[in-house]
This record gives sequence, structure tokens and C-alpha cells, in this order.
Amino acid sequence: MQGLILAAGMGKRLKDLTQENTKCMVKVNGVTLIDRVLHQLEKLHLSRIVIVVGYKGEKLIDYIQTLGIQTPICYVDNPIYHKTNNIYSLSLAKEYLLADDTLLLESDIIFEDSVLEILLKDPRETLALVDKYESWMDGTCVKLGEDDSIEAFVPGKKFVFEDIPVYYKTVNVYKFSKQFSETYYVPFLDAYSKALGNNEYYEQVLRVITMLDEPVIKAKKLNGQLWYEIDDIQDLDIASSMFAPDTDEKVASIQARYGGYWRYPHLLDFCYLVNPYFPPQRLINEMKSNFETLLTQYPSGMKVNSLLASKNFGVCPEHILVGNGAAELIKYLMEGITGKVGFIRPTFEEYFNRYHEKDSVVYVPQDENFSYDVEDLMEYFDGTGIGTMILINPDNPSGNYIKRENMLRLVKWCGEREIRIIIDESFIDFSEEMGTLIQEEIVDQYPNLVLMKSISKSYGIPGVRLGILVSSDKELVAGMKKEAAIWNINSFGEFYMQIAEKYKQDYLDALGKLKQERENLRRKLSAIPGLRAIPSQANYILAEITCGMTAKELTKVLLLKYNLFIKDLSGKIQLDGKQFVRLAVRNARENDRLIEALSEALGM
Repeated sequence: MQGLILAAGMGKRLKDLTQENTKCMVKVNGVTLIDRVLHQLEKLHLSRIVIVVGYKGEKLIDYIQTLGIQTPICYVDNPIYHKTNNIYSLSLAKEYLLADDTLLLESDIIFEDSVLEILLKDPRETLALVDKYESWMDGTCVKLGEDDSIEAFVPGKKFVFEDIPVYYKTVNVYKFSKQFSETYYVPFLDAYSKALGNNEYYEQVLRVITMLDEPVIKAKKLNGQLWYEIDDIQDLDIASSMFAPDTDEKVASIQARYGGYWRYPHLLDFCYLVNPYFPPQRLINEMKSNFETLLTQYPSGMKVNSLLASKNFGVCPEHILVGNGAAELIKYLMEGITGKVGFIRPTFEEYFNRYHEKDSVVYVPQDENFSYDVEDLMEYFDGTGIGTMILINPDNPSGNYIKRENMLRLVKWCGEREIRIIIDESFIDFSEEMGTLIQEEIVDQYPNLVLMKSISKSYGIPGVRLGILVSSDKELVAGMKKEAAIWNINSFGEFYMQIAEKYKQDYLDALGKLKQERENLRRKLSAIPGLRAIPSQANYILAEITCGMTAKELTKVLLLKYNLFIKDLSGKIQLDGKQFVRLAVRNARENDRLIEALSEALGM
């Protein structure tokens, strides 16, 4: 068997990185793509490796000669690479296809060794390597029959979004038998090129072949093996984190992204917090049906969005401000605060990180579950001279919850001492009581009260980016509205607020499901030796690792071995060497996958 690599393209989308080098000379973690793939092919003891070159061909050949590859390498030059697509490059190498069984690869993909291993171990002679379609993928897809026969090749321009559930993406790695090339591929390649020219793609030939009565090429499905196609600098960034040789560096790189994990194949995110049972499909379909309008029309200004938010939350428009997520509102709010500020830690760090430490007065609960009540706060902060107190209810990551009647006592206590109290209720809907203070009569009564709520977390729409701030301090609200951009909310966020009221019962039903699943997850976590699960009133559970493994080690094992991403709290909780992680509550099937992985990882 031989290898055949198509490497003639210019890689224009990589911009400066391919000004002086070919696309396959771009480095991922310090190693060029061509270096990596040639050493992978070297391990297979092939008869030879054929490389079709074009753009910067001589430079590529000179570079390859420095790599010490022992397998014989032959080069085929495509002198008109800038006028042709890869069908022409492959046609230039057709004599090699006729000479031996062939592993056909494109030079812009990166993959782990097992990708080639499963292809070669499969006894079937002619195979196209495919993977279940995911949103980060682009290019040719296929539809498969029950016996892995390829029923249709679907090029990008024929892509039907409604068919996504049945699509598989071609990995651009193929195994062709010599007989397949002789009998089918090369004759069809010649005919197709003659009829339609050289500005086509070699997959189009496979598409024609699959229309024959007897299928001669089958699909080989990947099952979790890592691969990535690199077309632009975003792809390069993702691939660099996926294939980082140092495991600590890989974990740190993924942690530092703060989202966008849908781009990572098969990664299940137990770190970032959403509602897995909302929104319902009908709400999603309603937004889909208005997608074109929302995409192409300007959103309303801040006044209209305040009206929509006031309708949804039952407060007057002058008392509410809508933000591009709560994070935008927190930024504006913290920039206007002066004097001493009281914090409870461990907690959600966004508020604390946006204030200077010298004027921060910090209360740390001494309870092993990090629980506290209003008496603890009043006793600790009394006489400290704070002008502002900030707390999350339920708190993050502990899940500690203070009941509504007690929160009102604290608000009153703060008011009597001229302390502004900022309460973040992003997780309050997940509490058993659902004791929100976002009510007009409460807001009116306590002008020292500022309420914050992230819509993303409780309503399961983090991609829309919505948050609200509520206060009867009209000067504060008006000042923040003046600070914010007039179009700080996009049309999708505005439309969501417009229709959300229709789905209130669906939301309540979703909350009920989550609370039930939270208890199921806590019970199962508590049954795992080496783990102590702390009761929570939010959509996450704080867990202490008691078996000697560190949070960093557990996070690494779950990510690298099980493709599960959890929150390592090493940097947030530093208490007598104790180790904690935070686990998001997802649906029952996904939570069971977490339980199985934790049981194995902690039992090592």
C-alpha cells in the first residue's frame, strides 16, 4: 500500500501564515502539518508516499527532505494549481493510483494515529472515512445506508440543513484498492474531467460512482477519534488546543476559551451553566421561522427593550435595564462603585475581579459546605464601613440559598445603614422556593436594592446574551442606560423577550424537571467513594474530592479520557488543601455519563 497526499493548494484563508509557505507547512504546536502526517505514514511501512505539490512546491520539497523520512517519496507537480481544484491534482497522480492500493489524504487535516489504524484494520478494500456531522464541520457530507453503503455525496452547495441528523462528514481520508482505481475511479475521473473541466473536486467523481447499482465504496465511521480540518486561523487555534502535546497545556487552553465548546468534537460541557430543559422546541421553531427577519433587520433601541423586559418581569420600565448578558451590566455597575465593598467568597468572581482589592471586605464562611445566613453577614459586616454589599443567591459555586423573608431582612438592615446591596439572582429560579425579589413593590420600597439576573443561565439561551438589572434608584439605572450602547441587544435577544411570556408554563415545567434531576445527580454523586456532594439550590453541585486526587488531576482525566469538561475550583477555593470541583446539572442521560466517568476516574 502507498500513501498519496494532495498538497498543491495555496491556503489563502490562512492569510499571512501561507504568504511564504504552503498550507501544509503551517505549524500546530510547533510541528508542521506535513511533518506530522509523514511521520504517521512512516509508521505504516508503506511502499511509497506520493505528494502532489503546486504552490511553493520547491520550498515544500526542500523542507520534506530535512525530515528524515525513510519511506520513498515521489513528487507530482501541478503547475497550474492557481487555476484548478483538487480533481486536477489527483488526475496528475492517476498512474500511481493504478499501481497500488492507496491511502488518499488531503494535507490540511490533523488527526490522531488511531484514525489511520481503524481504516487499515478494516478488511473492506475501499472505504471513505466519515464522522457524524457536527456544527463545526464544513464541506462534503454523505448519507449512509444501513450497511454503511454511501447513498449520496452531498457537496456544500447542495447541503440541506433539515437533513443534518442523517449527515456524516467526509474526513478527506480514503482507502482505495488498486482494483477500485483501475475499474472505477480513474476511468470516471478521466470522463468527469473531460466533461466538466479541471476546476472541480475529486469527491464529485465518488459521487457519480455511488450512483451505480452496485455500491463499490463503503463508509468507515469514526467513533470519537480526534481529527480537525484547518482552513483558517480559527481552525488552527482549535486544533492547537485539541492536539497540544502537553496535557496540562491542553486543559489550560480549553479552560481559557470560556465557551465555544460546540466546536470541540464530542465534548460534553459540565462547566458552564444553563438550563438543559428549556427552551422548548416550539420556542426554538418560532425563532427559526423569524430568522431571516431577525438577521437582516436592526433591533430596537434601549427604550423598547426596557419595555419588553418590564413586561416579562413585572417592574416599571424606568426600573429595569437590559444588558448584553449580565456580564455587560456587571461591568457598568462596578465601574460606578466607590468606597468599601463587602463580598462573600468563594463566589462568582466577576464582581470581585472588577473591584480593587484594597477596598474589598471579604467574608469567608467557616462551614464545611460554605453555607451562611443573614445573621452571619450582618454580624461580620456590621461596623466594617462598607458602602456596598454584593452577594449571589443561590451562591456560586456552593449553591447556598437564603430564603426570601431573610433576604428582605438583610435588605432592610443594609438600608438602615445606608449600604447599597447588590443581589445577583441568576440562579434563583432553580431554588425550591423561587423566592425572587424582582417585584415592583419590593423594588419601590428599597431604593438601596439592586437586583441582577442572567437570562442565559436560567432560560438556557447563553448564545442570545441577555441579562437584566432592576432598581428603583432611577439615577443609577438612567446613568447605566446612558453608558450602554443604543443597540446593546441584538434582534434575536429582543425577539426572545417579545415571545417569552407565551412559554411561562413550559419554563415552570423545565424548572421542575431540573430540580428532580439535580436531586438524582446529588444522590448518585454521594454514592461515589472519594466524593462528597454538597446540597445545592442551583443548577450545579459543589463536590469535594476526598480520595487524595486533586481537582486539577480529576479535571484533566475527565477531559482527556472521557471528553467531559468540569469546573476546577483550585483557584477559587483554597482551604486547608481541600479539593473541590463544580458540576453542572444536565439531563439524565448526560449526568449518568458523568457518574460513570467519575466512578472510574476516582477508582483508579
